[in-house]
Order: sequence, then C-alpha cells, then structure tokens
Amino acid sequence: MLTKIEQKIDRFTDWIGAISTALLILMLVNVFYDAIMRYFFRTGSIALQEMEWHLFSIVFLFGVAYALKEDGHVRVDILYDHLSSRTKALINIAGAVLLIFPLSFLVIKGSFWFVHEAYTLHEISGDPGGLTHRWLIKAVIPVSFVFLCLSTIGFILRQITIFRGTETPRPPSHDDNIL
Repeated sequence: MLTKIEQKIDRFTDWIGAISTALLILMLVNVFYDAIMRYFFRTGSIALQEMEWHLFSIVFLFGVAYALKEDGHVRVDILYDHLSSRTKALINIAGAVLLIFPLSFLVIKGSFWFVHEAYTLHEISGDPGGLTHRWLIKAVIPVSFVFLCLSTIGFILRQITIFRGTETPRPPSHDDNIL
C-alpha cells in the first residue's frame, strides 16, 4: 500500500521535474536570443529579460520537489555516510517532519496574501515594456511548496519502507558529492 502511494507521488514529481526541464531549456533559449539581440543588434526587450528571471524562479521552485525525490539535495555526508540504512531513514524522516513540512506550511500560508495582493492590485512590472500579471509568477511560490509537501510525503513513505527493511536504499542517481 505505501509503495503504491509512493509510486504515484513519484510519478507526479517526475512530471514536475519534466516541466522544470522544459522550462530550463526555454529559459536557455530566451537568454541566448536576448544576448544575441542585445550584443549584435543593439536592441533588447525588457519583457524578455524579466521572463528570464521568471523562468529561472519556476525552474528553481519546481526543481526542489524533484531534487528531494531524486535525493539530489545538498547535505554534509561526513557522518551520514557511515550510518546504517535504518538510522539514515530515521534521520530523513525526522528532517522531513521537523524541517521541510513546517517551513513549507509557513511559506504556503505566508505567500497567499502576497499573491492575492498582486492579483487584486493588478500588479505589473515597474519597467516600461515589462511583463503584466505579476501575480502569476508570485502564485508559483505557494504552488511549488505544495509540490514539495507532496514530494516529501513520497520521500517519507520511501524512508518508512527502508526503515522496515522492505526496500533497500536507491543507489545514488548522481555523482557522489565530493567531501
């Protein structure tokens, strides 16, 4: 039962990771186009420059949930590497419950007024030719932390199965950290 729920959450998180990947490629194309236009043709677009940081924000905020699922987050592995799988699972569960969830709930709760205010005031860019509908990018903040909470649930379920001994830890999907 836990494994099926974890797999569904992981599929959703993979979808979020695919969106982040596509947006990263779009951001790279946008930056490339903007740089070519600025340096070779002496023209540019405020909207394109703003779109760069909007896309970067989405890639970063959505990518956090995917990084947690893939165990790609940063940690100091000096002590952690030498612990048993069960102890690692307990540490991971405690970290998720005591750190990720409270922080996520604070950000979700605290950002609703931020989005609502931008929406009701019809906030736009302060620069001429900039992007309109600023609330859309601000709405990514609470949405991304909801995605992080979902990914954290899948992460905790995986740690529970590791703690029980019914699943072995996944091999690292990235190069090992250098430390």
